[in-house]
Amino acid sequence: MATLTVWKFDSSDGARQALDLLRKLQDQQLITIRDTAYVYWEADAKRPKTKELGKLTGAGALGGAFWGLLFGLIFFVPVLGAAIGAGVGALAGSLSRVGIDDDFIDDVRESVTPGTSALFVMSEHAVVDRVAEQFKQTGAELLTTNLSVEQEKVLKETFTS
Repeated sequence: MATLTVWKFDSSDGARQALDLLRKLQDQQLITIRDTAYVYWEADAKRPKTKELGKLTGAGALGGAFWGLLFGLIFFVPVLGAAIGAGVGALAGSLSRVGIDDDFIDDVRESVTPGTSALFVMSEHAVVDRVAEQFKQTGAELLTTNLSVEQEKVLKETFTS
């Protein structure tokens, strides 16, 4: 089963700095990274910036369409207004079919604010207690959504073509 994990940091550079830890955990076979991206929001900026990273060793499983839609729904649709929001409703339905629902989107939107950052990781085979222990040392806050095998398949079919 794949898991979409979001690690929130109290600095705009925290997510980028945590990438080294994520690579180390993968090298130690404590987690398998399928895809990853991060968001950083400078304290004086009007909106966050995003960076897609793939699986840290090559192309990611999901690609830019997935991350673009997810980040758009979380950070940009509320800014653009209801007219644009209504236009992406069907696309948002694709995410809810794979376990990323309105509550998840709202939680991330409320947590990632100016002066913070977040690391988004699609992973599997994580040794959860050891990974969580390592990330706890960074001061990160954890939000997660577990995806079933079926949901992951739908996600891949929706966003990788």
